[in-house]
Amino acid sequence: MTRYVALLRAVNIGSYNKVPMAGLRALAERLGMKEVCTLLQSGNLVFESGGADAARIERLLEKETKKALGVETDFFVRTAEEWSGVVAANPFKVEEKSDPGHLLLMCLDDAPARDAVRALEAAIKGRERVKVDGRHAFLVYPDGVGRSRLTTALIESKLGARGTARNWNTVLKLRELLA
Repeated sequence: MTRYVALLRAVNIGSYNKVPMAGLRALAERLGMKEVCTLLQSGNLVFESGGADAARIERLLEKETKKALGVETDFFVRTAEEWSGVVAANPFKVEEKSDPGHLLLMCLDDAPARDAVRALEAAIKGRERVKVDGRHAFLVYPDGVGRSRLTTALIESKLGARGTARNWNTVLKLRELLA
């Protein structure tokens, strides 16, 4: 059995894409996943599964969530080993310790091309910083996310990839759940 984390994109934002975490856990259990738990209401699912790769699990969860819960959303699935590697690869060690609420990890559906990363870096107009490593973008918002012009829509359009982000506190809590 392999431990996984699955991040749902854009759920439980106001009245948009409501996904009850109890319903998500029950769905995962019906799909044969074990040791299922969720973290917060933002769509963080941790579980064990055997015999399937992350891409297949993503497709299964997307299809079954739409069918069972009536919500169409993207899932970003990583193994516990991948997640630990991502945490270790964080290029913003100072911000990790001093301001983890303004450090975000964005999981992407595909690794962007180098030119796309340069285009994103060129589009930054404020004090934000970004480093992309494969299918993960590390983002620092020193002045907060809410007023930043470095939005998810801008990031996705420049990188040519869809994603979902979590702040560093959540990333570390998920690592604990995966252990």
